[in-house]
Amino acid sequence: MRVTTKLSLIAVAVLTLSACQKEKQAAVPALDTEQAKQAYSLGVSAGRYLESTVQEYDKIAVELNSDLILQGVKDGLAGNSSVSDDEIQQLLAKLDEQYRTKQAELAAAESEAVIAAGKSYLEQNAAKDGVTVTESGLQYEVLQAAAGPKPKATDIVKVHYTGTLTDGTKFDSSYDRDAPAEFPLNRVIPGWTEGVQLMNVGSKFKFTIPSELAYGERDMGVITPHSVLVFEVELLEIVAGE
Repeated sequence: MRVTTKLSLIAVAVLTLSACQKEKQAAVPALDTEQAKQAYSLGVSAGRYLESTVQEYDKIAVELNSDLILQGVKDGLAGNSSVSDDEIQQLLAKLDEQYRTKQAELAAAESEAVIAAGKSYLEQNAAKDGVTVTESGLQYEVLQAAAGPKPKATDIVKVHYTGTLTDGTKFDSSYDRDAPAEFPLNRVIPGWTEGVQLMNVGSKFKFTIPSELAYGERDMGVITPHSVLVFEVELLEIVAGE
């Protein structure tokens, strides 16, 4: 389960109470003006947010009764409550803590699964013919050999590349942009810094990079924490030295 950044249910409840206790519920007016529609839209938005929050709690096996939530909103609008404001704060604080704790547990379990899958993939890939494993754990395969010079870590290089996840999902490609990338070799992920120094200008390598030589625990969107990355890299040029 990916952790979703949301306003806490505590914040929603407190805002609802503080706003709603100022006015008693009245007959719903017609939606005949822009301001009336804005007010109605605000209510719809709040309702949808509350529903999405309920769904988030459902994912971690915490069932919140939608009817009771709606009743609480109605009571708040009417200036009534079956529990005190202090108790509301305590209950929602406990609920929020329970949610965050369960999220952390699920995230840890997901990380363990991803790490195990990555380790298995690396072991299988290392056993393939033509794959070399360096001391750091970087794996590479020469797809196209060349006799040009090799860059140093302090050099700026120009490359074409395609990056994929282990399931083949492409997350980046300079070929698709029809624009080679230029960068100082010591300003990229460690797997690139080490790997491209093994290449001769004109060569093409396939790198399989363990997560600790890539983005590690960071969440990069498509590249989730602990992801093993696969790159096909073509070294076009050493643009400048140190």
